[in-house]
Amino acid sequence: MEWSFLLVQALSGLASASSLFVIASGLTIVFGVTRIVNFAHGSFYMLGAYLAVTIVPWLLEFDRSPTLFFVGVLASALVVGLLGVAMEMLLLRRIYRVPELFQLLATFGVVLIVQDLVQLAWGPMDIPGPRAPGLRHGVTILDQRFPAYELFLIVVGPAVLALLWLLMHRTRFGVLIRAATQDREMVGALGVNQAMLFTGTLFLGAALAGLGGALQIPRISANAHMDLSVITEAFVVTVIGGMGSVPGAFIAALLIGLLQAFGVLIFPKITLVLVFLLMAAVLVVKPWGLLGRPEAAAGRAVLPEGILDPGRMDWAGKVLAVVALAVMLALPLIDAYAVKVGTEVLIFALAAVSLNFLVGNGGIVSFGHAAYFGLGAYGAGLLVVKAGLPMEPALIAAPIAGGLAAALFGFFVVRLSGIYLAMLTMAFAQIAYAVVFQWVEVTGGDNGLVGVWPSHWAASREVYHYLTAVLTLAAIVFLRRVIHAPFGATLRAARDSAQRADAIGIDVRMHRWLGFTLAGAAAGLAGGLYAFSKGSIDPTLLGIPMSVDFLSMILLGGIQSVLGPVAGAAAFHSLKDFFLPLTDHWRLLLGLSIIAMVLVFPRGLAGAFASLRRRPA
Repeated sequence: MEWSFLLVQALSGLASASSLFVIASGLTIVFGVTRIVNFAHGSFYMLGAYLAVTIVPWLLEFDRSPTLFFVGVLASALVVGLLGVAMEMLLLRRIYRVPELFQLLATFGVVLIVQDLVQLAWGPMDIPGPRAPGLRHGVTILDQRFPAYELFLIVVGPAVLALLWLLMHRTRFGVLIRAATQDREMVGALGVNQAMLFTGTLFLGAALAGLGGALQIPRISANAHMDLSVITEAFVVTVIGGMGSVPGAFIAALLIGLLQAFGVLIFPKITLVLVFLLMAAVLVVKPWGLLGRPEAAAGRAVLPEGILDPGRMDWAGKVLAVVALAVMLALPLIDAYAVKVGTEVLIFALAAVSLNFLVGNGGIVSFGHAAYFGLGAYGAGLLVVKAGLPMEPALIAAPIAGGLAAALFGFFVVRLSGIYLAMLTMAFAQIAYAVVFQWVEVTGGDNGLVGVWPSHWAASREVYHYLTAVLTLAAIVFLRRVIHAPFGATLRAARDSAQRADAIGIDVRMHRWLGFTLAGAAAGLAGGLYAFSKGSIDPTLLGIPMSVDFLSMILLGGIQSVLGPVAGAAAFHSLKDFFLPLTDHWRLLLGLSIIAMVLVFPRGLAGAFASLRRRPA
């Protein structure tokens, strides 16, 4: 391989790294000050690109000069910064003190809203941007042609790093940002106006994301999928570098840019996996990232203590459970569509309860629980499609596949805590997604697998509905008994105070690992049942949106209740299946529903029901 080719490949990696750093620097600054895991950061990146493809061509009509091109890019970034201020004032200011889990879902609701508004404003088609005047040519480097604009992007990253260093060390605002990153509560105790500081930080972070998006228009077309494609990599950079560390983000961006540039040459089959393998390896070796500090994950917990009440079900709860069971058994008497929805509700209820077993009972917040759901589906589907086995052994294999994956990933996950633990679960989930997506020979890649049908005796929709009801209800009852058993009590003890639990002789890490494995096995069973209900599977079953759906279900139902996620799964899936298809703007409606759930019903349906019952007394 020629040295000139390797040099050009390295320069391409540096250009990608520089662009990624501009985006991730805003995310890490926002987290460092506000402790918000801002999923909407990718939306600001997308808005920067869309605004740039609108503003820049308009300016170039007056004079096709490089000056007006970059004026349009900066103007787009400033507008996006103002939109970040609007989000901070209207939404984030109300949820600064709530757990990170609620914040993540609220900002994901913003992602859905922005996706719909972007398609309303600019349409569903990709919009190409103009090439940068004065930088359209190529530069010859050792007999290899390299785009001049890519060379310009290589300079942008270090320039932004230098400007941020000057801001952080030579201005009062920057000093306050660094102080808040170290100890936010002390900054407030010294009399600093935290509201203004947070607003300014959101402006800076959103503007950097918008700048990153605007700078991409000569390279890629503005499209409605840019947000989710970039936010995962931005999270990886932020976590590897150390959440809140701008220099760490720069180093992490360089590592990832070069890894992607040369990884496609050395490991072409696992290019999507490499980034997340690096993130997982860094978190296992250095739990706080390369240049991060343990204090960055301190402060407010990811979940409040005592969030799950394992108290016995009272008479009202038992009546509701009996009514719900009777409705599920009577669905085949209504119509085929009701049976389909009811079967899916049962499956998602099991997945939600398994996640709540981790989140509410164990205090282990998983942002990637869909991985075990999807691996269970693939474990069953592969045995049917590739091995020719019937449904019965495939269903047995589904929880085994989910449990083994959870045992493997959980061995490393339970060593961490707080937001870093949650991010490692996301990294492992993305590794599983990438493997399924790229292992085309076995999994079918993005086309998935078809022909995952039940055995002949369970082929009718009604019989399969009753089979699903038996298996899911048995698994839910089993998880509920575990919560009430001594094992569940030790998990709650470790959740509320790991140090005290360790002091009285509880092996905290072992209990969390076993709990993680059990939850993964239950999710795997749900995935296997889902595969046979649909007849096909694809990689989206392991994706981040599916994990967010499960988190939404447990929050909607109420983490405080053992069986609240069952109600949450029924309500959430019914909303998506019955009402959202009635409108083309289902993302807008779903996003508003998620935000309303976080703001108005933080205790979920179970909490609201308990409040109504207490009111007369």
